[in-house]
Amino acid sequence: MKIIVPMAGRGSRLRPHTLTVPKPLIPVAGRPIVHRLVSDIAKVLGEPIEEIAFILGDPAFFGEDVVASLTQLAENLGAKASIYRQDEPLGTGHAIMCAKDSLSGPAVIAYADTLIRADFNLDKEADAVIWVKQVDQPEAYGVVQLNDTNQIVELVEKPQEFVSDLAVIGIYYFKDVAVLKNELQYVLDNDIINGGEYQINDGIKRMMANGKVFVTGQVDEWMDCGNKNVTVETNTRMLGFLQNDGEELIDKTVILENSTITPPCYVGENVVLKNATIGPNVSIGEGCVVDNATVKNSLIQTKTVIKNANLDNAMIGNNAVYDGNFKTVSIGDYSVLE
Repeated sequence: MKIIVPMAGRGSRLRPHTLTVPKPLIPVAGRPIVHRLVSDIAKVLGEPIEEIAFILGDPAFFGEDVVASLTQLAENLGAKASIYRQDEPLGTGHAIMCAKDSLSGPAVIAYADTLIRADFNLDKEADAVIWVKQVDQPEAYGVVQLNDTNQIVELVEKPQEFVSDLAVIGIYYFKDVAVLKNELQYVLDNDIINGGEYQINDGIKRMMANGKVFVTGQVDEWMDCGNKNVTVETNTRMLGFLQNDGEELIDKTVILENSTITPPCYVGENVVLKNATIGPNVSIGEGCVVDNATVKNSLIQTKTVIKNANLDNAMIGNNAVYDGNFKTVSIGDYSVLE
């Protein structure tokens, strides 16, 4: 089994936090998004992962530190890491084809801006599986249309009339991903463009037209990391899941001075809390100092100093300094607000 991870986008909706760190490496509940996603997929697949192919963008942004992080992630799962580059943002189908040397055999394709919680058996009799989640407002999503035998017969983007309430979440399984590669090559060769880009859906629709059987896989939870507010919400939800799983979330090196932590919270290595009230639903990365502050429902990255603050629904980046009485903030890396 292979896992293919397109992650070349710059994450503009999550700025300023993605000005210096690629969105898939933003930590949620103490761990980068892409690390959580890939590890969770590997866990639910329940079989050895041979290779994980990552499609990155500009090397000036997705640099050697990113490559090292992703290589370590793959090796920790017993897999080979393959690194590819998408030099231009030409769409999902184009991104996948940048990894065409890895597109053979059974594979999962997963876009690295979402997190899931799932427990399922993979239907290996089908030619492909598209994971979906039931949603309240299907007109805001791409959805699948099913026939009487619950096979997928169409993909509809943001339908104005009801088609189904099963939204595509961006995770796919192909019994032989080379079939998708061949169809996407046709899309590229014939310049089939939708929304100004080459789309994975056009390759999938060609597979369906040629008789390939697509079925749905459903996840229990689907969590987005598209912008600041939903990322903070996803952090809250993930902390709850991890607490229920019995995961240890408070590092043993944390220094508490006249401070309290209300779970669920993640507090990383060498964090110092002085006269602080933390939680619930807070993640604080390694090396942070929180002094004379109340923090809840917030995500703070690494090596940041928070003083004299009352924070709720806040997201603060790495190596920042925040000293003030503002409440709901979004501060990027290396910012100073005093």
